[in-house]
Amino acid sequence: MKSHRYLRWLLLLCLLFAASAFAAPLTEQQKIDALIHGVETMPGTPFIRNGTSYDGKAAADHLRLKLRNSWGRIKTADDFITHIASGSSMSGQPYQIRMANGTTENAEVYFRAELKRIEAQQAAPPTTH
Repeated sequence: MKSHRYLRWLLLLCLLFAASAFAAPLTEQQKIDALIHGVETMPGTPFIRNGTSYDGKAAADHLRLKLRNSWGRIKTADDFITHIASGSSMSGQPYQIRMANGTTENAEVYFRAELKRIEAQQAAPPTTH
């Protein structure tokens, strides 16, 4: 009886490993959603737009509004970063992200690094622990 239980667990683990190994790549929309979600869940007031700091929820709402107002012109995560998430279309000022350590960096730099991380994470083979 114990050997059957062991075999069932082993089979389940093999199936889970196989399923994760063959997971579909993220769509461009899923990458965009992940970038927005990353800012939305940052603690404090991480988003600086036209000199004013906003919390993650307000920042995410703003980015989603700009994305909706792009009328479908944004096709890729790179388009999103370039045309939506990097700066103000009204003032021309770059958006900034306040990091946990208090430093700020241009939002374009932050979002490009996050996109690389997301894509690398997806490309990495699943780990088993």
